[in-house]
Amino acid sequence: MRPDTPAENVDHTAEAARLERTAGLYPEDAEALLLRAAAHLELSGDRPAATTLYDRLLSASDGPSQGLENPTLIRALKASNLWEYDHEAEARAIIDGIRLTAPRDPAPWVIIAEALEAHDELEAAEETYTEAARLLLPSATEATPSTHPLLYGRHRVRRMRGLPHDDWDTLADTLHSAPVSLDELHDPKRVWSLGSENPAELQAEISRLQAELGAYREALSRPFPVAVLHWPAPELAELLAAYPTLSTEYPSHETHLSTIESSLRELSSSGTGNLGIVTGTVPSYEAFAASEGSSPADATLLPQYATTLAARGRAVAWPPETGAGCWCGEPKSYVACHGAAN
Repeated sequence: MRPDTPAENVDHTAEAARLERTAGLYPEDAEALLLRAAAHLELSGDRPAATTLYDRLLSASDGPSQGLENPTLIRALKASNLWEYDHEAEARAIIDGIRLTAPRDPAPWVIIAEALEAHDELEAAEETYTEAARLLLPSATEATPSTHPLLYGRHRVRRMRGLPHDDWDTLADTLHSAPVSLDELHDPKRVWSLGSENPAELQAEISRLQAELGAYREALSRPFPVAVLHWPAPELAELLAAYPTLSTEYPSHETHLSTIESSLRELSSSGTGNLGIVTGTVPSYEAFAASEGSSPADATLLPQYATTLAARGRAVAWPPETGAGCWCGEPKSYVACHGAAN
């Protein structure tokens, strides 16, 4: 979510302004775009302006948080930001409120726990991570990718507190696939080795940091998913009625859905990660074609349209997490629908 390019290489203020302008052009994507703008403002050091954007989102529409996809996430980001410029009391109040509401999304939990950890509230941070683990990972529940940061953060805080491993720590170790183990990554003594005068210790720490950086760069190598375009049945019917030549791309809606799943599986088997699905609408596609100075009947615009939607934060990750509904919109789980052959 947050841009990680060093501030000296990016004009974060200008980028925030660009994203705000884009949000004005695409109100349906305003939440994702303004969150990115707020992240740039935080990186630029203008934290009060970032808070203003968070408040703007939370007060949008006719009432607080109405129409937002994830108001709890926005509140968590606001709390983290407030604490960084000496609004501790307000930040704590928001964090306490989030814990009371017990969101089912791991992201707000991670953000508020990291805020507590950053301000040396290690015991409170561990309690927050553990609350979330009990809620989202009860016994016999598979850890989905979205819960991995929760487990890793909890492991880190407990390592810093010198606590013995428990079942969730062991699970975190199992899920972690980088060359350097979590126990090494989260060892508080590692920072001391950076001040060592022993060349062997320094070289070992440099090797660890290089391994971490490689994994981190790989994760950031693609800022938005490689996305495949999905048309719901009514939208596809409207598209083909208006632009019949596109029927060569979409012989039928059933074929279209099958092609999406097979394309994503092929990409996955070839080693491509960070895959997603974006859902198109005819008005949005026509507006995109007009912005490109082309006709919507031009089939070469379709992949460009999909990439643009993904860049605007409209992609849904594929494959869906365990137990989630199918991406096609049918009232079935993914495993019982298009994921049946996985």
